[in-house]
Amino acid sequence: MLLPGCKCCAVDTMDHKYCFQSSFEVEGSKKRTMVPKFDLNHNPVTSLAIKWISLPPLSNLRATTTTKLKVVSFLFGLTLSFFIVASYILTWDRNGLQFTQSPLQRRPSVVITSALPSSKNISLDMKSLVMNIVFKLEYTPRRVPDEREVIDSDPHLFSAIPQQFLPHIKNPCWLAEFSGELDTDPYERNLFKLRSKSFKTVCDYLRTHFQGHLYHRDGKLYRLRCFPYFYIIGQPKCGTTDLYHRLLLHGEIKYNIMKEPHWWTRKRFGYIRFKDGLKERFPVEDYLDLFDMAAHRIQEHVLANSSEHSEVKFITAQPFHHVTLGLTGEASASTMWDNQAWRYLHGDKDEAEPLLLAQDFIHTVQPNAKIIIMLREPVERLYSDYLYFKVANKSMEDFHQKVMESVQLFQSCLLNSTLRYCVYDTSLSNAMPVRLNLGMYIVFLLDWLTVFQSDQILVLRLEDYAANLGATIKKVFDFLNVGPLSKQAVAAVTKRPMSNTRRAADRRLGPMLNATRSLLREFQQPFNAKLADLLDNEAFLWKDASQLVSHSHYRFHVIAYIISPYEDEESYSYPQCNDLYFQR
Repeated sequence: MLLPGCKCCAVDTMDHKYCFQSSFEVEGSKKRTMVPKFDLNHNPVTSLAIKWISLPPLSNLRATTTTKLKVVSFLFGLTLSFFIVASYILTWDRNGLQFTQSPLQRRPSVVITSALPSSKNISLDMKSLVMNIVFKLEYTPRRVPDEREVIDSDPHLFSAIPQQFLPHIKNPCWLAEFSGELDTDPYERNLFKLRSKSFKTVCDYLRTHFQGHLYHRDGKLYRLRCFPYFYIIGQPKCGTTDLYHRLLLHGEIKYNIMKEPHWWTRKRFGYIRFKDGLKERFPVEDYLDLFDMAAHRIQEHVLANSSEHSEVKFITAQPFHHVTLGLTGEASASTMWDNQAWRYLHGDKDEAEPLLLAQDFIHTVQPNAKIIIMLREPVERLYSDYLYFKVANKSMEDFHQKVMESVQLFQSCLLNSTLRYCVYDTSLSNAMPVRLNLGMYIVFLLDWLTVFQSDQILVLRLEDYAANLGATIKKVFDFLNVGPLSKQAVAAVTKRPMSNTRRAADRRLGPMLNATRSLLREFQQPFNAKLADLLDNEAFLWKDASQLVSHSHYRFHVIAYIISPYEDEESYSYPQCNDLYFQR
């Protein structure tokens, strides 16, 4: 729907570190052993009966007294030692274990300002936690950085992008000067090409037609460059892959190449997988290459419908909204929520929350971008996320344990930090064994609304998408202002074969435990309530369990893909890409 108008103990509020390896030391555990000394020459009385006996010599009496004193002293020391040990045992749980950073952790360095105890030593009081969430959900909106702050943080990006786009093209496109040699491959050093076999195939095609799409003017060469017209920004395991590939069946959208480049959130900073550390940055020029196929189609349509000379057509041409143009778009499911790179790159800044978010850059570059968000009932989303990203030893019990640990870690963070801090905190996110924060949709959506207008954001539910695919797809097409589909195209979009995207071994696990579901639904309720209020739609409360899309019946057609060692998620290959992209 369109928006209405609208991871323990005390933590330091600026930052904290969660660790996985512990060591502890019990003070005073190394006590000197007390060895009792017995008088082995002393002969005890053999009978306790009262007898008339003569008094022993005084020396024997003194020896007996000394021995008794030694025995009493030994017993007293033994008793005292017992009480000391018992006191440590009784107070152990209250003091908690002291955790230290493991030297074996493979993670980019983050400034450590405090340490937290293990989640196992935190009691989980759901009632108090939910009340705290409700209270902290009422926070002041973030301070939106001014345009100069955003531009100064990435000068190269904004030096490559003009302030205005060509007015007669629906897409955000412009003419960029080409200063390379004509006999060289303009895509040779593209980092996406080096990591994607499917995109390499596309680049080979683009290279052979590159010179034919250059403009000559005033002794210079120009090429048409485009940014995405729309972004499907999230969330993971909410149907974004299926939506993206169905949109490709529309004649105006089919020339897009890569679903999830993850450029705005990761690759432009030099991160592919955060656990692998900093790699080479992907420049904006490499990102723009992803949309060259669509740019070529746009160019051909404009030229075919203009009577002006080729060197001035893009300057004087009139709007061509009646012409089928190639719309650019991408669907990186990290765009909505992933701002971890900010903490890695700016961990020295004394800020509790990230100052710059991905949407600040997107909005500064293209303030009229269209944003599509696909959401799913957050409890089912988390279970699907666990099954997809965990490699081995998956079980319902393991999921329950990981949920408990994650909720406890979040509870600890929330005791002394703001809600937004806990949602965005990189250390907490890395420490939680499941991605609990990704289901706190309202926090991310509110931040996107600080820069984009409500009519620029379309929020969908996976449940509605699965129940009424045709109506949902039509809503998306209307939002994008693309032309209507023919009956044949509608059938291709809505009736294409479906297959289960879940691995067979994962399907055999069955649903999560009822105890896990109950705990998570109680945890998520405040977030859902505020989301439903913002969208003025009670469907986002997800109260009707019969309408939830669980892992057992979530079936959508998926184009063949390969798992790339460079991607967090799928890197798709297209077996029939010649038919899909290169047809004329």
